[in-house]
Amino acid sequence: MNTTAIDLLTEKLKNAPQSVLERVIGYIDALVEPQNSKPYSLSKEQQQILDSQLDSSKDAYTDAETLYDDLKKKYEL
Repeated sequence: MNTTAIDLLTEKLKNAPQSVLERVIGYIDALVEPQNSKPYSLSKEQQQILDSQLDSSKDAYTDAETLYDDLKKKYEL
C-alpha cells in the first residue's frame, strides 16, 4: 500500500471511536485471511456426497422458498 493511502486511512480514523476501529480491524483481517480456509471440516463421506452433487440437475432440487411455504402450510405457521 502506498503512503498516500495509509495517510488517508490514518486521517479518516484519527478521531474514530474504539468500536469503529475494532470493526475496521475485523474487516481488514477478513480481507487478508486466506480465501480457501474453511471454518469447518468435512468427513470423507460428507465430501464425497457433496462432490457427487456437483453435476446434478437443478431440477432434482426443490426451491428454498417453495419448501419454506410448504412447511408453513403443513405445520400451520
